[in-house]
Amino acid sequence: MHDAGRLDIVYECVVASLFLSHAIRKNVVFNASLSGPPTPPLHLRIEGATLHDVRTDQQTWERILRNVLGGQNHPGITTDKTSFEALLKIKAKASGTTIYVLEEKGKSISEIELEEDVVFVLGDHVGLPKTVENFALRYAQKISLGKQPYLAASCITVLNYLMDSKTCR
Repeated sequence: MHDAGRLDIVYECVVASLFLSHAIRKNVVFNASLSGPPTPPLHLRIEGATLHDVRTDQQTWERILRNVLGGQNHPGITTDKTSFEALLKIKAKASGTTIYVLEEKGKSISEIELEEDVVFVLGDHVGLPKTVENFALRYAQKISLGKQPYLAASCITVLNYLMDSKTCR
């Protein structure tokens, strides 16, 4: 998938976001804002509640993502031309939604009381472009999992663990 831009990162993040050992997280919606060629922006939305006919292997997701990005349908996956900025505005207007931007220099997540309805904004291996980060911080609080830069998919795994721990109390 490396020849398809950084869809490998999208695949890794989808798997980390939506999959448990033998189940799909029905309460998770994964959004990716793809700004690379050929036709940016492209908003990819994957809803755990309606996603099916999937496995966790890279070949399956390479096929699914290529098909969906090529205009075909797959249960639980949609695409549209919503920009990152427009998507963030929609999320910010949702009642009770708290938005966080993950960044090493943010406030420690251990100091945050995570709400039930949260949106986490993560960049790729380079991070968010400064203008995008500044825009996001109009609606979000910057938080950190620590001073180490982790892979995006690893961050998602940690966030799922923290959210699961919160709901299991």
